[in-house]
Amino acid sequence: MRRGRSVAVLAMLLAGALGVISSTQTWMDVVLADGAQQSLSVPGSDALPVLTPLSLAALALGAALSIVGPVLRYVFGVLGLAIAAIVGVSTAQILFTAPVSATAATVTEATGISGLDAVADLVADISLTPWPALTLVVQMLLAVAAVFTLVTARRWRSGAGRKYRTETAGAADGTSRPHDAIDSWDDLSRGDDPTA
Repeated sequence: MRRGRSVAVLAMLLAGALGVISSTQTWMDVVLADGAQQSLSVPGSDALPVLTPLSLAALALGAALSIVGPVLRYVFGVLGLAIAAIVGVSTAQILFTAPVSATAATVTEATGISGLDAVADLVADISLTPWPALTLVVQMLLAVAAVFTLVTARRWRSGAGRKYRTETAGAADGTSRPHDAIDSWDDLSRGDDPTA
């Protein structure tokens, strides 16, 4: 079932790549109640600090899924599902509640004011961009890819493993022994008869 492997790998790679891209985009626009009504853009990496590392992990899982054996396919499927759950739940909280805590890092960097209560007093308005919603959809895609991996992994073909088994089997039955040819050449160069 080579197509099943390809679908799972591509879906995980796509989810990981989109997650990394999303972490660099503006998730929230914050207006500060500082008299000047200063506006700040909050990138995904500040709103959700785990987004970048876990998206990179999803990318790595997708790449490795194309070469691993049956046992690791299930391990990677579980890990992919865990990543989708962690990032998805956190993204949903931001999307549906727009918490001040998601803006704290950006506000503190811009104003020097720290502490959640102090930041909350400073924030006058928060508006969301489409990126949190897109990221939530991406995590659903990752979850589907992980579940698909767990359901179909047993039926995937192991191309690399089959090739390795063929080569080792040939060596075992004497049909492919390149070192014998080298030994024979050494014997001839010394004037020995390798057939003797």
